[in-house]
Amino acid sequence: MKSYQKSGNLFERAKEIIPGGVNSPVRACRSVGTDPVFIEKALGSKLTDADGNEYIDYIGSWGPMILGHSHPSVISAIEQVLKRGTSFGAPVDLEVELAELIIDAVPAIEKVRMVNSGTEATMSAIRVARGVTGRDTIVKFDGCYHGHADSFLVAAGSGVATLGIAGSPGVPEAVIAHTMSLPYNDIETFISVMEKSGDSIAAVIVEPVAGNMGLVPPAKNFLGTLRQETAKHGCLLIFDEVMTGFRVSYGGAQTLYNINPDMSCFGKIVGGGLPVGAYGGRKDIMSQVAPEGPVYQAGTLSGNPIAMAAGIATLKEIKKPGFYEALENSSSRLAQGLEQAAVATDSKAVLNRVGSMVGLFLTDQAVTNFEDAKTSDLDKFAAYYRKMFERGIYLAPSQFEALFVSAAHSDQDIDDTISAAESVLNELND
Repeated sequence: MKSYQKSGNLFERAKEIIPGGVNSPVRACRSVGTDPVFIEKALGSKLTDADGNEYIDYIGSWGPMILGHSHPSVISAIEQVLKRGTSFGAPVDLEVELAELIIDAVPAIEKVRMVNSGTEATMSAIRVARGVTGRDTIVKFDGCYHGHADSFLVAAGSGVATLGIAGSPGVPEAVIAHTMSLPYNDIETFISVMEKSGDSIAAVIVEPVAGNMGLVPPAKNFLGTLRQETAKHGCLLIFDEVMTGFRVSYGGAQTLYNINPDMSCFGKIVGGGLPVGAYGGRKDIMSQVAPEGPVYQAGTLSGNPIAMAAGIATLKEIKKPGFYEALENSSSRLAQGLEQAAVATDSKAVLNRVGSMVGLFLTDQAVTNFEDAKTSDLDKFAAYYRKMFERGIYLAPSQFEALFVSAAHSDQDIDDTISAAESVLNELND
């Protein structure tokens, strides 16, 4: 019998001094009816909690650990830069090198600004879009989560959906009035809105592959329509690739689907697991950012040497020949195995996948948008999560999150995961 005593004690202490006992809401595991475990260490595909229990990890720090945890190249890069210092509040060569790597990988980016989180990247991109266009209105899509800036907490996915929060108190009505949220993958509705209001819209922001309502791929022609209509009406198209950037392909979803947005937001992988974000785009747009232009954005720790070093090391590793082919094979094996487990147990389940992002929905209908995702059996998912956890499989504690496969996941890891899933689904159907 596994013990969780140390984690339990830590959680009780945390609840007294940290809201909900966690520093990010979904970690509290409330929607799956359990308490979180506290992680002691991580290596490769495995996590070990404070009580010594080991798990095969499919969260990967919510996406960035594409190489697996504690990859030698990343750890070495961090150790080397630590000898130089941790933060200077001044330019450093490493931020130039990482910026060059990003620009080389992403055709739509000609200039890039480093920030400290995905939220900061999307928030800054929206400010730039409004400054460049002189317009106020932003269009997003239901179930797409772009961080916790005020403008984005309207029909958001991820933690907001998991916790059942409709928007959030503290967000002024005046801010919400400038945000429109439309159904993801609904081309007709989008065209209709653009015909009516397109000339007053500053930007359309989208997860090109939605990962915060579970994993939902873009419908055929959806991204192309966004590109065509935004160009037609003179508003900017922003791809939020905080999750998909360098994960679904080296150049992100925009390279995978051959769509060039006006601006792009990155995070996660470009910092090798350290706190980092980035936003970039065409030169004429990014030249409007201070000090080159009038749109202000700043950050004391932006471009700090530790995060830059980790990002450089990660991007160099994943650029090596054969990396994405091997990751695609592992991801495909996992997705096919989970789908077969559902079929073998006569379970209502839908499996979506793009690259190394996987989504398993406990529903019997295709999932193409947030409303479809919400047809999932949340009680059954909570039971599924708990039973998989007991078997040492560490999943996101929410039906509305994607799973992430890393290069460190072995064939045995994947086989064990599939076997556990089939066993759990059998139990839930008895």
